[in-house]
Amino acid sequence: MLACLGAAVAMACEAPAGATNRMDASDPLLVEVARVALTGVDGRIDHLAYDASGSRLYIAALGNGTIEVVDVAKGAVASRIDKLEEPQGIVCLPDSKQVAFTTGGDGKLRVYDAAALTKVKELDAGGDADNVRLDAKAGLLYVGCEEGLAVVDVKKWERVATIKLAGHAESFQLEPDGSKIYVNVPDARHVAVVDAKERKAVATWTLGDASSNFPMALDSANGRLFVGCRSPACLLVLDVKDGRRVAKLPIGGDCDDVFFDAQRKRIYASCGEGVVSVIGVKSADEYEAIAKIPTASGARTSLFVPSLSRLFVVAPKRGDRAAEIHVLEAK
Repeated sequence: MLACLGAAVAMACEAPAGATNRMDASDPLLVEVARVALTGVDGRIDHLAYDASGSRLYIAALGNGTIEVVDVAKGAVASRIDKLEEPQGIVCLPDSKQVAFTTGGDGKLRVYDAAALTKVKELDAGGDADNVRLDAKAGLLYVGCEEGLAVVDVKKWERVATIKLAGHAESFQLEPDGSKIYVNVPDARHVAVVDAKERKAVATWTLGDASSNFPMALDSANGRLFVGCRSPACLLVLDVKDGRRVAKLPIGGDCDDVFFDAQRKRIYASCGEGVVSVIGVKSADEYEAIAKIPTASGARTSLFVPSLSRLFVVAPKRGDRAAEIHVLEAK
């Protein structure tokens, strides 16, 4: 168990922070079990990735120009990759024991040995290279960029194609047992549906009265796509068959990450307003906003790790408050 993530952060652990605005139960849904200090990290924080084999959490400290590598078992920063131009997306490749990340400032994809943290490869990935997703079966990595989606062969580490979209590709999800890729394109105020085999967009779903659609999660078993929007602050539930809107629910402001907890039938949306909004899933067509978990102002990026039942929410430095990770346990 992580408990307070080891003696290194024992002083940082506080009383558990339970849910606020809970409507249907007295027990908290997420309990804060630890905080991990990110000493010397300034500016905006972007995406995270978890390497189970090494029990490492990688954090893209965009404003700091670094990748922070956290030893999850010890609850402390173990290493750092520095002198980077706006690190953004990160993905772990367990088969090759590598970690790959994008740097939006120079449009690069960098590949490192996960254990030694030495660079293996560097290649162009498109302007403002951002989110990354791995299709392990196909041996392909997809990178969201200004042009759309860059397609990278992970064995040769070569960019093999670019799937053109109507704007910068933000968060996207790969169909686990199919060929569809669902992509948020906030510039166009729609979700693009990409056929990975044909390498082109085959449909676009407009979002109506919602926009600034950045984060996304997928419930593939029930065919539901969860799209986080900032204007207004809401979560849209779409049917993946045709993009039909199933539900629209209120969430906190400035949302940047959304995750589906299949085991507990919940959706977690981390929001820069300083909360994690929790949506309950009653069925494929029934959803309910059930809680807001307090975090910290600006803490809008996160990572849910199902195997640990942990949601890692990163708060950037604000004034006298240092950057830190809030570790929340799903109950």
